[in-house]
Amino acid sequence: MKDCYLPNLHRLRERSELLRNLRMFFDQRGFLEVQPPCLTTDCVIDPYIDPLRVDTREFQLGPCNGKEFYYLQTSPEAAMKRMLAAGAPSIYSLGPVFRAGEQGEQHDLEFTMLEWYELGSDVEQGIEILGALACDVLKKDHFEVHSYRQLFWDHCGFDPIDAPISTLTECAEAIDSSLAMSIADDRDGVLDLILSHLIQPKLGHDSPVIVRDYPLSQAALAKASTQDKQCAARFELFIAGIELANGYDELRDPDVLLERFRNCNEKRKKSGRRPLPVDVPLLEAMRSGFPQCAGVALGVDRLLAVQLGEKTISNVMPFTILNV
Repeated sequence: MKDCYLPNLHRLRERSELLRNLRMFFDQRGFLEVQPPCLTTDCVIDPYIDPLRVDTREFQLGPCNGKEFYYLQTSPEAAMKRMLAAGAPSIYSLGPVFRAGEQGEQHDLEFTMLEWYELGSDVEQGIEILGALACDVLKKDHFEVHSYRQLFWDHCGFDPIDAPISTLTECAEAIDSSLAMSIADDRDGVLDLILSHLIQPKLGHDSPVIVRDYPLSQAALAKASTQDKQCAARFELFIAGIELANGYDELRDPDVLLERFRNCNEKRKKSGRRPLPVDVPLLEAMRSGFPQCAGVALGVDRLLAVQLGEKTISNVMPFTILNV
């Protein structure tokens, strides 16, 4: 066998131990493990994440609900939320997900995601369980919580929501002038550039850091915050300068979700991406009633790499898209 096709067994034992400990963490808290499908008609819409499409003619099954394409899931979110709407208790999933165009030190076309939803939980409880998990895996005695707005004040000297776009663009130009110019009319894109280059690399080196209360324009599938009307009840985990998890006090209004999907599609079209279907089973399920819960998605390969001090996720994965 050519060396480039040999599986990487270097961290196989540590990977097995982490998967076992993650399951134990949630099993002990009364969650049920579920196995959402990798291939479905549903697809959570994000402006910058592209799912892999599979032509239904490849199924050799004849008409498939009138659908031309199914999607390999970028996250098990839609299927898990449909389970919750149908009456499932607190649940977690640990398995493969897929994202087109992703390959690098912290990305791969296929990777392992841990996702969970806790019934009755809100943003505060969601932050607590995420912090507890990070401390458990990394053997830390505490985690820190910082607001998105305060971090921009501390590191950049301006408010990310109220500052004029010219202030943001000026800051971004010092990072990458050509990129800053190309996204100058995209406020959230400029903020992401600043966050990823000036703030994120400094987070989580002594203890895990959870950043909370992102701008409402970056709410994704989170509710609006009850503490700051300009922010969303969204939070993210950073360790050693790497973003590992994204969580929400979950949006429960299907009409607001539909409007966000449509807005995401507009952003997708502006960036040259194809729009994704908005008439999806998740919306129908939410209209039947969706329970109060908080949910989090965490990249397992990144977590293992951070835990072991590895610089790339390929060092902790038996296979990547380049050697399958």
